[in-house]
This record gives sequence, C-alpha cells and structure tokens, in this order.
Amino acid sequence: MRQIVLDTETTGLSAENGDRIIEIGCVELLHRKLTGNNLHFYVNPERDSHEDALKVHGISNEFLRDKPKFGQIVAELLDYLRGAELIIHNAPFDISFLNKELQRLDRPPMHSAIASVTDTLVMAKDMFPGKRNGLDALCDRLGVDNASRTLHGALLDAELLADVYINMTRGQEALIMELSEGTSEGGEWAQVDLSGIELFVLRANAHESAAHETLLGEIDKSSKGRTVWRQHEAA
Repeated sequence: MRQIVLDTETTGLSAENGDRIIEIGCVELLHRKLTGNNLHFYVNPERDSHEDALKVHGISNEFLRDKPKFGQIVAELLDYLRGAELIIHNAPFDISFLNKELQRLDRPPMHSAIASVTDTLVMAKDMFPGKRNGLDALCDRLGVDNASRTLHGALLDAELLADVYINMTRGQEALIMELSEGTSEGGEWAQVDLSGIELFVLRANAHESAAHETLLGEIDKSSKGRTVWRQHEAA
C-alpha cells in the first residue's frame, strides 16, 4: 500500500479569501516503511504572506518571488500523488488549499487523483481525547524527536508526521487472526497471534503529570479527604 504524508504552508488561513500555497512537502511510505522518495516544492503564491503566517513559517515574500507558480508544478505533483492514500494532519485545511489551486487551473479536485485521505488529527482526538493533539504535542507524547522544528516547514512537518503516524498505528500490521478448522462450544473461534507485537508504552510528560495531580487534589478536596488513594498513601 502506497501512502503519502503531506503538509503545506500557506500565506494565511483562508483559501476561499485568496490565501495561497507557498510550500508543499510529501513523504512516501510503502507498506508503512519510509522509502526516501519524497517530493518538495516552494511555490510563488503571487501575493504576500500575512504577518501572522510569516511568524509561523518564516518564509519571506522575497524568497518566493523566483519560485515556480503552482501551475508549473501541478503535473509533477499529481503524478506523484496519483492513486495514493494521503495522510494529513488537519486534512480539511490542506485539501481546501489544494482544491482551490486546482480550481484556478480548471482541474478536477484532489479526490479524482488519489485513493483516500486519512486525517491524523481525527485519529489523535480518538486516541487521546481531551489532550493537546497538535504535531508538537504528539511528537512529545510519542517520543518523536522534533528538536529541529523551530519554525513550521512543509517537508520537515511531513517527515515528523510520518513518524507520528507510524507510532500511532504501530502493531496493526502484526495482528494475525486465523479461523481454526475446529470449533469450540460456542462455534468457530479465532486464534490471535500476538507474538510479533511490540507494545508501545506511553508515559505522561511533566505537564500531564502536574495536571493529573491537580485534578486528583481537586477530587480529594471535594470529597473532604475521603478518596481511596489518599487513604492508601497515608497508610
């Protein structure tokens, strides 16, 4: 299965209001393994970035002046993405920008070229409800080194997201289920081979541990010191 982890940087937050793509980073996974066959473009957006966007990505308007326009890279981009599953963090944002660029060129939207889109932000919210699920927070939680990420960059963020995605889905390909030829009292039974699964231990960071202790303290206070764990600690 071919998957492409994709990220974009833009001049602002709204494709509908005229903001444009300035950078595209793509990282290829084949059977969940990094291949090194990545794709990266800087794109001339034909407009300036908003001040707030510049603070996020640090890509100056002057740097982009001589870069190719989206129409000049679109054929290579679509050929690279064709038939793949896209993995994107907050996918509606990036897809809306890509679709708007394609619309300007009278081309069909992204879904006509790709197999599907997986949104890792949705995955993260399901796995870690109530937690911070931005890319930096996920890197910290899953042990992915993001020390080099001082500013947002499409290729760097796609590389980090690829590691995050692999960690979030670790073990899925090792779960083997086979129906036995025999039957149990309840009918057919499934044998699950767990020997090849490497369990990932998620440890709380300092911020999460402090928040947990604060919550326990509030519960203990509201119960007037009758919580089981405080009694156990005292004993």
